This record gives sequence, C-alpha cells and structure tokens, in this order.
Amino acid sequence: MFLFRRNGPRVTVDEARSRTIGDQPDAVLLDVREKPEWTAGHAPGAVHVPLTKLVAGGTLPTEAEGPPLVVICRSGHRSQQAANLLAERGVQAVDVEGGMNAWAAAGYPVVDERGNSGRIA
Repeated sequence: MFLFRRNGPRVTVDEARSRTIGDQPDAVLLDVREKPEWTAGHAPGAVHVPLTKLVAGGTLPTEAEGPPLVVICRSGHRSQQAANLLAERGVQAVDVEGGMNAWAAAGYPVVDERGNSGRIA
C-alpha cells in the first residue's frame, strides 16, 4: 500500500508515475520548482506551485486540493521541504526521491510549457 505520512519513506519515480499518471490516478504530481525550471521541462500532467510560494503561505492550485500529493523538484531536496510543509497543513504529501533528474533518467517524458520535448533545468 502507498502511504502518505510525514517523514515517511520517499517514493521512487516509478511509484510516483504509477500513482499520478494514467486513466485513474489516485494522487496529483505537484512540481515545486521555480517558474523557469517548470517552463523548461516538467512531467506531463503535473501541477505547478513553486516552493517559495508555499513557504510564503500561498495556496495550492485547485487541481491539487483534496487528493494526496506526490511532490517533485529537480533533485528531491525542495520537494522534501514542501512535503513536510504540506503535511504540517494537514495535506497528504510525499516527495519523490531524486526528483525530475531521476524522472528523466528513468526515461519518463519531460515536456516544456508548449507540450514539446523539454529538458531539466
């Protein structure tokens, strides 16, 4: 079973993808990188809100309100901070070990803001 708990184990990119992509995802992939990083390349279907906005008290996008969140950044450091912050707010969230670097290394798609092939910045 996939657990969402504060300070719990991190999830792999394979687990993140299986939970957030497909016909019946049961979690939302939340990318917490800054806008230029997001624009250069992100996982298809991910929702974006920078960690800096969350730290400043910003709210989640509508698509990310309610379902469990799988939080991703470039390498896994910011996503871990964001997952802990969200857990403190009562949100079910875990972070992705290795972040978008691991996502791309696993061969999963990365798209830019236009839906074309993207890159990890």
